[in-house]
Amino acid sequence: MTGNMMHGILLTAPEHPLLKVNNIEVIYDHVILVLKGVSLQVPEGGIVALLGANGAGTTTTLKAISNLLHAERGEVTKGSIEYRGERVDRLTPSLLVRRGVIQVMEGRHCFGHLSCEENLLTGAYTRTDGRAAIQRDMERVYTYFPRLAERRHAKTGYVSGGEQQMAVIGRALMARPRLILLDEPSMGLAPQLVAEIFDIVQRLHREEGVSFLLAEQNTTAALRVADHGYILENGRVVLDGSAASLRENEDVKEFYLGLGSTGRRSYRDVKHYRRRKRWLA
Repeated sequence: MTGNMMHGILLTAPEHPLLKVNNIEVIYDHVILVLKGVSLQVPEGGIVALLGANGAGTTTTLKAISNLLHAERGEVTKGSIEYRGERVDRLTPSLLVRRGVIQVMEGRHCFGHLSCEENLLTGAYTRTDGRAAIQRDMERVYTYFPRLAERRHAKTGYVSGGEQQMAVIGRALMARPRLILLDEPSMGLAPQLVAEIFDIVQRLHREEGVSFLLAEQNTTAALRVADHGYILENGRVVLDGSAASLRENEDVKEFYLGLGSTGRRSYRDVKHYRRRKRWLA
């Protein structure tokens, strides 16, 4: 039996996960070591949160999986990445898309000069099942994002940040994904919109069977929807476990949620806690 021991509880890993990242190392410009032995798994039909402060390595991990590192002079120099039991870290990004792995980048990278509907259609560029099937999926996207249906003819560069985030998730759905790598979906959004986006993630998971690897700095929101979580710090996984166990973990409460046993801590306290690095001892 395989698994991780946390607080005396054995967390059993699935035998055949949808995605398996095995001890990868990522280097930029041949000299800058960014990821140091990162391992994680996403089960079929799961939502897994990848948590960490800015610069921890969450975005780099997603780009390593989707093979987008080369555009930024980065490469996976050790370890392997498997999807559905096959090694994929040497595939091109377009081949990965065809296999059902789609990354939604942080910062809502829309084509601002195109309408919302035209943006959605760009997500179907690899499909060969015909116009009628694509149109059916477009209408399905609009059932999840009715606001996009209202703004379908508006230029995406002029709609709100929340509507842009809906457009890029909808564009990913148009490729009929099995796994979505979702990077910082809450960035720059009001709390009400963050809750709406995460509710839609849960619906897509439940109703469409889409698996998610969710990179987030909003730990509270991410652990509310995820089944399992990994915490990165300085390019290493320092803690993992079920979302429920991470929500109740005192270290996570104190460092990432701003809550200790005596209530909310100040930023100065959190900085001091970072220097102590208790969980790396």
